[in-house]
Amino acid sequence: MKLYDGGRAPNPRRVRVFLAEKGISVPLEQVDIARREHQSAAFTALNPLQRIPSLVLDDGTVISESIAICRYFEALQPEPALFGRDPVEAGLVEMWQRRLEFELLMGVAAVFRHTHPAMAELEVPQVPEWAEANRPRVQRFLALLDQHLEGRTFILGDYFSVADITGLIAIDFMRLPKIAVPEELANVRAWHARLAARPSAAA
Repeated sequence: MKLYDGGRAPNPRRVRVFLAEKGISVPLEQVDIARREHQSAAFTALNPLQRIPSLVLDDGTVISESIAICRYFEALQPEPALFGRDPVEAGLVEMWQRRLEFELLMGVAAVFRHTHPAMAELEVPQVPEWAEANRPRVQRFLALLDQHLEGRTFILGDYFSVADITGLIAIDFMRLPKIAVPEELANVRAWHARLAARPSAAA
């Protein structure tokens, strides 16, 4: 088994944090995005979408997409459960994981990919207007998230899940396109501080 990793890129890091929470160690092979190694013929043969991470199993099966990889390891090692401990939790984790991914992480990614000079050769064409359209969307979701987190330690109260991992990654990623969490969103700030203090956050 081998996990094709991409350093500090958000989705590879999301899988590494998940694995750290599980206490699972997997051999990593680094794919340098800046050098376009994800566009090489060898990597494209593994994943025609040229995206990382990608997990190659011992029998040659390739699983791509970060949450798909996390689900594989959840099934392989159910404890600690990070996708919910019962049907209700599973539904709520899925709901919030998707919200945090589509409304926050992808919004931040749109701003980064369409404004950062380092992405000019990878995001063709860059559309600055799309970046600016996403900035207020990110802020609106952060305000909603702050309301949800009132009185909660994690997204699902006292239960840490993959939704929290996606949230950690998204907010950390905000530094690159210089998006700030407003000072008044104290619940989001405290939640992020709790997540960042977990040992897995260093993965």
